[in-house]
Amino acid sequence: MNQSDWQKKGDGHRQRLRDRFLAQGLDGFTDAEVLELLISMGTPRKDCKEPARLLLKQFNNLARALDASQSELELVDGIGPKNAFALRFIQGVARRYLQQRLVAKEYLRSSREVGEYLVHSMRGLKREVLTAVFLDSSLAIIATQQVAEGTLASNTVHPRELIKLALEHHAASVVIAHNHPSGSLTPSAEDTRLTRHLFIALGFAGIQLLDHLIVGEGEQPFSFADHGLLEDIRSRSRALIAGE
Repeated sequence: MNQSDWQKKGDGHRQRLRDRFLAQGLDGFTDAEVLELLISMGTPRKDCKEPARLLLKQFNNLARALDASQSELELVDGIGPKNAFALRFIQGVARRYLQQRLVAKEYLRSSREVGEYLVHSMRGLKREVLTAVFLDSSLAIIATQQVAEGTLASNTVHPRELIKLALEHHAASVVIAHNHPSGSLTPSAEDTRLTRHLFIALGFAGIQLLDHLIVGEGEQPFSFADHGLLEDIRSRSRALIAGE
């Protein structure tokens, strides 16, 4: 089989993948097939099966491949700058889509979508970041915004920055979230101290902290509220906030 025949075979295979997607979405697609189609956007005249296989070998699954940096992607044999750009671009588009679809939705009814956005945007990051979800008095989501980056502790995260942003958004309540680069979903003692620190500071400003979410390897974040930890902090802090 000559080069022209190989090209025609590759084109036909990619077209069949495209047709399958148009007919049924991603149902039935393997991670390798998804990556193959994405890579083909950067190099449409090249057989992309082997680079897709090598990506999965390097990063284990689709999510980790999409979370990888440009430089990490380019270390994989067959993945050049254009391929890496295509993967990073689709990751950025997905992140913005997940973020924007939250606006004006009622938080408690959309908590799963909030979790999906936070996991997508924060999982795989090499450094800790603190993100806030700002809510109005009816618990509708106003906006999400990164508040801090680096070592997140009660003595390094400044409540005034979070309060300032909450006031700018006219928020009545806030949900905070941070990631564990290690992948662990277990809150540390410092995570609890930070939650109490921010709960009290926000309370003095008349803003309620509804939850603290931790993003790790799981498909959903760990919730301080769901595990009763926030209620414990609330009961311990209520008298202090009320000035009793």
